[in-house]
Amino acid sequence: MLQKVILLLIGLISIKGLAQDSKMSIELSYPLPIDNNFVGDNYNGIIDLGFKYRFLELNSISIGGSLNIGYLKNSKKAQNQPFDVNLYSVQPRIFAELNLESIPKIHPSIGLGYSLLYFKVVHNAAVFNSNISTNNQNESGLNINAGLSYDLTDKFMIQAQYDFINIGVDNDIPDITYNKNINILKIGLGYRF
Repeated sequence: MLQKVILLLIGLISIKGLAQDSKMSIELSYPLPIDNNFVGDNYNGIIDLGFKYRFLELNSISIGGSLNIGYLKNSKKAQNQPFDVNLYSVQPRIFAELNLESIPKIHPSIGLGYSLLYFKVVHNAAVFNSNISTNNQNESGLNINAGLSYDLTDKFMIQAQYDFINIGVDNDIPDITYNKNINILKIGLGYRF
């Protein structure tokens, strides 16, 4: 699935890259789980790839859509653990970005969307016990995003984003903040087309 999304992004960028007034950007960030929750305690960020398209300009506000795809790896290093769990996230959202003439290099933004989280189990063959049942799991929920970018040049920018994700929990999982609220800080670079 990740390969298909990357091919789609490359296709869109190559088509849109030929236009003279493009409103697209691509971002590469490091996702850092923060706060005391099951993701923050068990996963380390690896990479987050983002794609934004601004489709409406209203005075000093740009409205657009974005898609982020992230990868976090289980941080547990126990040698006797029979499996690792990788977390893949897909986050489509609508966003609004502020573009002020008085501070043209700084662009605060806010977004609202949905997060799809895929927990993929990777078996450790050296200690795998066939009596242990492991299943991949999917979770999803509301995503609120706040960001700030700073233009280094007309094309390149640095940025920081904060994602708050509120997922639903099953009946057999306690309905507490630790199990349903996820906080991720993303720091990275972007390129505008």
